[in-house]
Amino acid sequence: MRDRVIFATRKSRLALAQTRALVAELAARNPGLIFEELQITTSGDKIQDRALADIGGKGLFVKEIEEALLAGKADFAVHSLKDVPPELAPSLEVSAIPKRADPRDVIVQRSGRGIAELAEGARIGTSSLRRRIQLLALRPDFRIEPLRGNVDTRIRKCREGEMDAIVLARAGLLRLGLAGEATEVLEAETLLPAVGQGALAVEQRADDDFIRELLAPLSDPETRIAVAAERGVMRAVEGNCQTPVAAYGVRQEGDLWLRGLLAEPDGSALRRAELRRPWPEAEAEAEAMGIELAQNLRAF
Repeated sequence: MRDRVIFATRKSRLALAQTRALVAELAARNPGLIFEELQITTSGDKIQDRALADIGGKGLFVKEIEEALLAGKADFAVHSLKDVPPELAPSLEVSAIPKRADPRDVIVQRSGRGIAELAEGARIGTSSLRRRIQLLALRPDFRIEPLRGNVDTRIRKCREGEMDAIVLARAGLLRLGLAGEATEVLEAETLLPAVGQGALAVEQRADDDFIRELLAPLSDPETRIAVAAERGVMRAVEGNCQTPVAAYGVRQEGDLWLRGLLAEPDGSALRRAELRRPWPEAEAEAEAMGIELAQNLRAF
């Protein structure tokens, strides 16, 4: 038994909010345990003047945190699951995925208008290729502007008129108590979410049984199945920040309804596909379903 554990997190307000909420639940379940916070600046945090697609693939927001885990400087780390690459280091594992928050995207716009009401040629802020290609498929007249920075910075740029509207993940606004900033919630039929959007991933060293047992009560089985299918899509298409890929799995009437989207980096050859199967009993079965959907997407 240990009397103290160290958890790692990025320094952004959103990362701290979601990590501290999770650790507060752990502390309530383990009143005799002391939790220490280790804040880490990642490559994705340091480089703010370029789109993620221009500075590398997935892992920009987890690399330095994983290095801290491997060096024994932290016992576990909390990530946004959408930032976690499909392949982990052999000695690391995601041992807990809590219940997912709302995975949908939202529009934030100064005048309170929804996406259909935005003027022709409206400037929309996002650095996500996934969002860019779907927005342009919906409204080819939009001008998509690169937008980096934390949630507060992005909202401020919109308020100050640098953009006519911006697109954000609703889960982040909910965790920051900023849900009221959203002008419109975009259903998956309009904008398919990123793989794992709204979910958290708690990562640890694979040989640490104490931490695995500590984290186990936090995991939500339904979320694990849904995101396993989504990550199966991403793994099969070798998705990274330079690949416009989206996938969203949801339980519906006893089935797993999995939708996916894939395009070329320039937004061309946009294709969509979906599968419905009885709800999988294991993550491996869900992942296989995601791989099958990816094969369908690539076969277009």
